[in-house]
Amino acid sequence: MSIKVTKITKFYEQQKALDEISFSIEKGEIVGFLGPNGAGKSTLMKILTGYLSPSSGTATVNGFSLETEKLQAQKSIGYLPEHNSLYTEMYVREYLEFNASIYEVSKSRIEEIIQQTGLLPEANKKIEQLSKGYRQRVGLAAAMLHAPEVLILDEPTTGLDPNQLVEIRDLIRSAGKEKTIFLSTHIMREVEALCDRVIIINKGEIVADKKLAELREEQTQIIEVEFDYRIEDRALRKLPHLLEIRNTGGFVYELVFETTKDMRPAIFDFAHDNGLKTLQLNRKNKNLENLFSELTLDSK
Repeated sequence: MSIKVTKITKFYEQQKALDEISFSIEKGEIVGFLGPNGAGKSTLMKILTGYLSPSSGTATVNGFSLETEKLQAQKSIGYLPEHNSLYTEMYVREYLEFNASIYEVSKSRIEEIIQQTGLLPEANKKIEQLSKGYRQRVGLAAAMLHAPEVLILDEPTTGLDPNQLVEIRDLIRSAGKEKTIFLSTHIMREVEALCDRVIIINKGEIVADKKLAELREEQTQIIEVEFDYRIEDRALRKLPHLLEIRNTGGFVYELVFETTKDMRPAIFDFAHDNGLKTLQLNRKNKNLENLFSELTLDSK
């Protein structure tokens, strides 16, 4: 087991930031950690990296207890914090050499990580001269320099332009072939593109822990339909497999069904039989964004 968290609770004075959080991550998994602002994501990541101590509960990384074997646990972790603090007056290679001296890493490893992270064209520039995308590469290079078994990445793609997003995503995906990665982000597409599994936290509690493959296979589907005038809910409830009706404004409805069968033909026939015109009829996938909204909408 790469990461194991058992009933972690964290108080900041009287405020409870985490409430008996428990989960485990197997070696080789890439897990996305989602939640609204203030949900407790960064707090948990700081606990897993040894920067904070929990109020109660336990956590282990690579079999090392963060309570009794913190140094051994930290040696097996590569950490990229949300605010990627770098010594910007240093040159890229110089900065990595500085980090390598701390980890007692060979010079050949420095050159290997420069190649791996695509930093070779910028290696002799000062960090302050780099774009944000390349600064993120430097942060990732430093996190991966000592060949850790676990990478913990807090908002690794925040503030990047679309091209930089693709570059950092590819770098993380490549690293994930041989490491366990636990990353937080606000970008749902990044989780869907990169991760095997998602954990969603809200108000300090885990509200979902799902494999992405399971989410894609769920039977729930959402159909958005616009009629030419309003219709009563009791009439719509004659539709088979219907779970929920949402009037999103005017004569537009989101109809939630529990079936793998495409319900658009049934809605079209229903409209015809009830003298309605369908002005639009779209199937919306039950995706991560839908799930996140359903589970955290009341957080604001």
